Amino acid sequence: MTTTLTVTTSTTSYPVIVGAGVLSTLAEHLAALELRGTLWLIADEHLLSMAEQIAGMLSAAGFRVHTTTIPSGEQSKSFSELHRLYDWMIENGIERRDAVLALGGGVVGDLAGFAAATILRGVALVQLPSTLLAMVDAAVGGKTGINHPLGKNLIGAFHQPRLVLADTHLLATLPPRELRAGWAEVIKHGVIRDAELFFALEELATTQGWNATNAAYWDAQNIELTTKLTAIIARAVAVKVEVVSRDEFERGERITLNYGHTIGHAIEQLLGYRLLHGECVAIGMDAAARIAVALGLCPPALVERQRKLLAAYGLSTALPTDLDRNAVLALIGRDKKVQAGKVRWILPTAIGQVVVRSDVPFDVVEAVLASDQV
Repeated sequence: MTTTLTVTTSTTSYPVIVGAGVLSTLAEHLAALELRGTLWLIADEHLLSMAEQIAGMLSAAGFRVHTTTIPSGEQSKSFSELHRLYDWMIENGIERRDAVLALGGGVVGDLAGFAAATILRGVALVQLPSTLLAMVDAAVGGKTGINHPLGKNLIGAFHQPRLVLADTHLLATLPPRELRAGWAEVIKHGVIRDAELFFALEELATTQGWNATNAAYWDAQNIELTTKLTAIIARAVAVKVEVVSRDEFERGERITLNYGHTIGHAIEQLLGYRLLHGECVAIGMDAAARIAVALGLCPPALVERQRKLLAAYGLSTALPTDLDRNAVLALIGRDKKVQAGKVRWILPTAIGQVVVRSDVPFDVVEAVLASDQV
């Protein structure tokens, strides 16, 4: 099963292809896009063998390919790693007609994407996401960047890819924790925009023998379940595609995709990225829903329903016991979504619906952070 979606903005249009085995079609897609320059394949270090296979496939198809890897983990989204990529490409003769290929999760996509956006004032980018989180969120939409000591993703640029190939076969290679982190973003898309997606995730969680962290479900042995999972992923991707197509530069509704991220990003940074992005987003989603309850925007039942679904996919919503709540409050003020000095919160009103509020009282956020209960 393969689904082709199209991001269409005021500046560009590109396909997002979701399906099992779609990486095998990479060479023909690059040729169709007339990307005939040198290809600069940047991969997560754990995907070196796969990167070499892809490079071999592309070389056999007549492409010239350079390959490098970056260390796994959020720490790679740094000035030093960015400069290393610049050195590698410049020393090996990169030209403007070339293309950067990003193979890996959100870290690789963000870092390689930012390198592509800025080297020689911009070269083509192709996203090859290998994690569930990257497939449904990070690889689509053109957000690229690195972290700054004072905040996550504070240095970056919008640089839309020419192509996104999300091969669901790659999910069979993920450790359970990475799968859990990805499900947080899938659930997020259901909460903010697609109630039917949320319901489908609830139904899937009741499937006999279902275990959200079992990567074996992504192999070709169980065709029925694999087809169902791929359809759910494609539906989650469709949420991102639709929003980005209408709001490329986050001047309006695209901000809703940051549901759970305001507190989630702060937790990530304060814990030194000990927790994965999706794990922190799950905690942030729970906190945002409790803020919504405190403001009378939604009933407490929504919090419980969201918690139950997150738990079914292996995600905790409890604030870490060693987290400095006051430090979280201070860091929130440096969030990218701050406008005119006010934090813009994405808060649920119902499953599938959210609002953006800039008038959330400080003491409400403080009270929510002080307790894991509504």
